[in-house]
Amino acid sequence: MTALSPSRYWLRLGGCAVFLLLLVLLSPGVGTESSRFGWRDAWRARLGIVISASELVDRGGADLDGDGTVSESERDVFAQTARMIFDQRMPRTLLALQVGITLALCGATFQILFRNSLATPYTLGVASGGSLGAMIAIKIGWIVSLGGISSLAVSAFAGAVLVVGIVMLIASGVRRLTSNELLLAGVTMGLFCSAMMMLVTSVSSQRQTFAMVRWMMGSLDAVEMVAGTRLLPLMLPAWVAVVVLSRALNQYRLGDELATMRGVSIRRVQVICVGACTLAVAAAVGQCGPIGFVGLVVPHMARLLVGSDCRVLLPVSALLGGAFLILCDWGSQVTMRIAGWVSGQQLGSATLPIGVVTAIVGVPLFLILLRAWRR
Repeated sequence: MTALSPSRYWLRLGGCAVFLLLLVLLSPGVGTESSRFGWRDAWRARLGIVISASELVDRGGADLDGDGTVSESERDVFAQTARMIFDQRMPRTLLALQVGITLALCGATFQILFRNSLATPYTLGVASGGSLGAMIAIKIGWIVSLGGISSLAVSAFAGAVLVVGIVMLIASGVRRLTSNELLLAGVTMGLFCSAMMMLVTSVSSQRQTFAMVRWMMGSLDAVEMVAGTRLLPLMLPAWVAVVVLSRALNQYRLGDELATMRGVSIRRVQVICVGACTLAVAAAVGQCGPIGFVGLVVPHMARLLVGSDCRVLLPVSALLGGAFLILCDWGSQVTMRIAGWVSGQQLGSATLPIGVVTAIVGVPLFLILLRAWRR
């Protein structure tokens, strides 16, 4: 276990928190269109701070009639547009922040619970079960929205929870759960769900198949500000539970026998962590689809930065996870605009699926981390 002095711990944790806060503040200025609006304009318009007409004289697009001056009506149009951009981009950032924190924190927790560096938040079949539930909903045509919650998200959440419930039932018994039993049961159920997904795809129409594939690529689209906070009731308990149990997880890392001798209830730690993380990850999958590599790569980045002490590793993993997914979301928005500029095509407001971006960034980053571990 790598020990950090309190000053170094707070310095690194504070540095990660400040970096994440800067990303959130800058995010309204990043997007696929209306590049003439910066993050300052978006925040000032959202907070009701007046943008004077003299500031907009040299701004491209502010002078709508081309007379060389910016009138009050043109200034109002500029401010309204900047506020609209804030309302479009900030929900994506809040959603990316929560999902990134959840996936990274649960990924680090599962790597500790399974004592396996390749464990991810989807190890127990959460992604497979959620994907199967969403595919079934698309196949039967159950695509409605109730109270702002999509039936697709509800189906994915139900599928993820059901699969993990079956895994826990298989691994349960008179004796306590073992990490190997959970791991094997989760992998087996994941393979079964993958086979069922292929079956559903094979009997679906071309339109339905496209919708299924598009959903599995992941998305952070949030059309309103409340969509960026709707998942908190399911995610926040997992964040609190994992951080509170960080001392017990430190003992758990040393082995079951030693942890039990030091007063740690192995079954209690496993059940609480698996249950809380499953609900949080299932909520993320239900809302955004399966987003890979965040829960695998980010905990290793945090481990290289602060060591293996769970009291430090878990909160740093959470902060880095939020920052990582926000940066990937920026990439998904900006990449298509750059591609349109290079190719001379008008791609409009198209964005890359977030799952594609996390894979493109995560694979080489994970290989670099592997090389760093070798050293």
